Amino acid sequence: MLTDGNAGNVRQARALAAALGRPAREWVLRPRAPWRWLAPRALPGAGLAFGDDFRDALATPPRLAVGCGRQAALATRLLRRRGVQAVQILDPRLAPRHWDLVVAPEHDDLAGDNVIRLLGSLNPIDDAWLQSARRHFSALATLSQPRTALLLGGNSAHARFQPTWWDALADRLQRVVDGEGGCLLVTTSRRTPAEVTARLHQRFAGRPGMVWSGSADGPNPYSGLLACADRIVCTADSVNMLSEACATTLPVFVAGIDAVRGRPRRFVDSLLGLGRVRPVDGALAAFPVTPLRETARVAAEVRRRLALD
Repeated sequence: MLTDGNAGNVRQARALAAALGRPAREWVLRPRAPWRWLAPRALPGAGLAFGDDFRDALATPPRLAVGCGRQAALATRLLRRRGVQAVQILDPRLAPRHWDLVVAPEHDDLAGDNVIRLLGSLNPIDDAWLQSARRHFSALATLSQPRTALLLGGNSAHARFQPTWWDALADRLQRVVDGEGGCLLVTTSRRTPAEVTARLHQRFAGRPGMVWSGSADGPNPYSGLLACADRIVCTADSVNMLSEACATTLPVFVAGIDAVRGRPRRFVDSLLGLGRVRPVDGALAAFPVTPLRETARVAAEVRRRLALD
């Protein structure tokens, strides 16, 4: 299992490895220049790109390599040259023929005989995962209902949220929560502006619920929020967060749709078309849902195509 250590890439690679039901050694790749800049192009000497340990591993390769992200795409490509079955997650920005299989989200618009497309991103969330999270974060289930989980991302190459937008969203949700007598369970991400996080802590201090923005606030309750909430509000910028929210059995409401463009916007539009999510409105009324769980399907297709069973 090969990644650059980026949390989103690690989560997807782990999810597929686990769904394949095989023990996996995890590699965090630290590529050297110039391969770091040009991956997954296999320039002369690419076997040296990841240091001596990886070069030695090429001499005794595994049966299967699963990689996620551009740096991993070079590593899986090199392993395939040694006879390893190579599965690359996300569009490698190079012809898919360099890998046995490429697993890519539909919004990347990648096609090929060896491409497995999915809606959103791979994740570990299923009924057993949610039940485990409920047991681990059982205290969240004692908070007043309805419990609204708020998953916040932030600005990115495809999203720009105005400073006033965050306060307007908090005002809207606070009115709904106060009117119902429930609580708000907020988690931020590394892309959430620091000033927004500070205002959230001030706004909801002493109120029912919680705000988590880092280790200073205790253990990360993210899985508990997905498991113990009654509904989820998620910003539109993060494909991973939206995919994980939609893998639950809860209604999901998307905030900030108009601030997002490109591939994430195409993903949101797909979810809206399926009826799996709705835009944030003034009521956050429940609606029937079917969980979006692509990982098991993708893993079954990988096993079939590579004859792993």
